[in-house]
Amino acid sequence: MSTASTRLPEGRYGRSSDERADRKLKIAGAVLGAFLLALIGYFAYHYVAQNKISAEVITFDAQKDAVKVHLEVRKDADTSGYCTIRSQSKDGAEVGRADFRFGGHATRIDRVVTLRTTSEGTTAELLGCHAD
Repeated sequence: MSTASTRLPEGRYGRSSDERADRKLKIAGAVLGAFLLALIGYFAYHYVAQNKISAEVITFDAQKDAVKVHLEVRKDADTSGYCTIRSQSKDGAEVGRADFRFGGHATRIDRVVTLRTTSEGTTAELLGCHAD
């Protein structure tokens, strides 16, 4: 009678080549993950830190041929730039658009600007602000 072998067949249950491949995949995944995290951080920093001018429309008063817009602008001390405002009529057609420039040392500017329109405007919309 023969005794059963307690030794496992070689190469059948071993993971020596798989362990090396797993390690390479883990390293590649860690490098790509770190790169992706750094890229997201870079874009987040530039979106937050480089946005030197921000503004909001407080109120507006629509008239027959103009819209008076109360605009509050926050910016860095020596930054100059402009904010774009537009107005639309009841049917959604754009009746006025203009850029209003801001500069100087003040960090907060509270100003009423007049946007001329081609017909009666019903809205005043801040499209965005950009630094020079």
